[in-house]
Amino acid sequence: MNAENVDWSGIADRYGTPAYVYDGDGLVENLRELRAVLDPALDVFFSLKANPNRSVYELLHTAGAGAEVSSLAELRTALAAGTSPRDILFLGPGKSVEEIAAAVDAGIYAIVCESFGELDLIERCARERGVRRRVLLRVNPAHAVTGSRLTMGGRPRQFGIDEAAVLAAHDIGSRHQHVHIAGIQVYMGTRILDEDVIVRNTGYVLDLADRVAAATGIPLEAVDIGGGLGVAYFEGERDLDVTVLAKKLNPLLQGFRSAHPDTRLIMESGRYLTARFGTYLMRVRYTKESLGERFAVTDGGTHHHMAAVGIGSFVKRNFPIELLAGESDSGTPGPWHVTGPLCTPNDTVAKNAQLPPLHPGDLLGVHRSGAYGPTASPVLFLSHGYPAEVVLLGGRSFLARTRDTVDDVLARQPEHHLGAYVRGRSG
Repeated sequence: MNAENVDWSGIADRYGTPAYVYDGDGLVENLRELRAVLDPALDVFFSLKANPNRSVYELLHTAGAGAEVSSLAELRTALAAGTSPRDILFLGPGKSVEEIAAAVDAGIYAIVCESFGELDLIERCARERGVRRRVLLRVNPAHAVTGSRLTMGGRPRQFGIDEAAVLAAHDIGSRHQHVHIAGIQVYMGTRILDEDVIVRNTGYVLDLADRVAAATGIPLEAVDIGGGLGVAYFEGERDLDVTVLAKKLNPLLQGFRSAHPDTRLIMESGRYLTARFGTYLMRVRYTKESLGERFAVTDGGTHHHMAAVGIGSFVKRNFPIELLAGESDSGTPGPWHVTGPLCTPNDTVAKNAQLPPLHPGDLLGVHRSGAYGPTASPVLFLSHGYPAEVVLLGGRSFLARTRDTVDDVLARQPEHHLGAYVRGRSG
């Protein structure tokens, strides 16, 4: 989204702040560009965990994305958006009986199984319903990825079944009557910004698929190569060049397809599809100086944008932040600490950010905030609740989530009048 072409003041007046604002046109175009350069045999599934807002997913679905879900709510969101069960995967290391039963009942393409115990549970649920359901085994690879900001395999993990254990399970394909093991899923790491790393990881997964099939006899109806396509947030980082990626990745996929023409190839993508197309909009409430340093205290904060804290980083680095509207968008930029309303010093959205002079009422935007925003944040800190979410599409704005009110937050707590109960017992 071109921030200069957006009426940020109008959005703030209409929907209030803080709010997440998504560029709907950018979401659609980005996915279409990705699918245009990648081998057409590779299906792209959106990981709803990155942004489970139904409006966001509906836009991606119209551009051709399937759904990778990890909860009952995400499954219902995907189905409500009109997704064919054939284009839904359900994964996660701790699925409940209710979630597995819902996936079995919906007849989704596959449940990604993460342990032998879970495999037995899927068998039981399918047997009780008199059906047979497809499963992909999530394999925890023996190889650890390099070049990933978060490694998901190659170490002791709660995710998946260790590669050695899968290769040793020679009769796994014939152990169950109501579970059809149809391939594997591997997720090596996330936020990868090096095209060569993604290609190497994919090569490892495809080779592992062949080894698993040879060792166990399971068919390779589907291979989910994971994803991990990264987005640049900080200085010194660069975005992936998907054209360069495709030139290196497509021959690898085509070679595998020539040996396995009936195998469905799937790539998962969450952050890459949404992160660059969201802005967290905040209004400055107060400005102050403390021991020679300037602070802008806003109505937003890390309760909605926990990623801005820099979890996992030794040094706090700022997401791109900009003055979008206010008294003055000129003046010599200088260092500002941008903080929120929470009663913790950790509620720092940006530290020493270079911004022009700020004033109460100014609107600030944290860009590249379309993934792992409010749903990966402690939204109930100080009982604030969820912010509004807005989608910009075709020059119009649409409310995609209603802001939580105080009544919304308090309504979850029944009135037991426990104080009166205790007083009655004391009397």
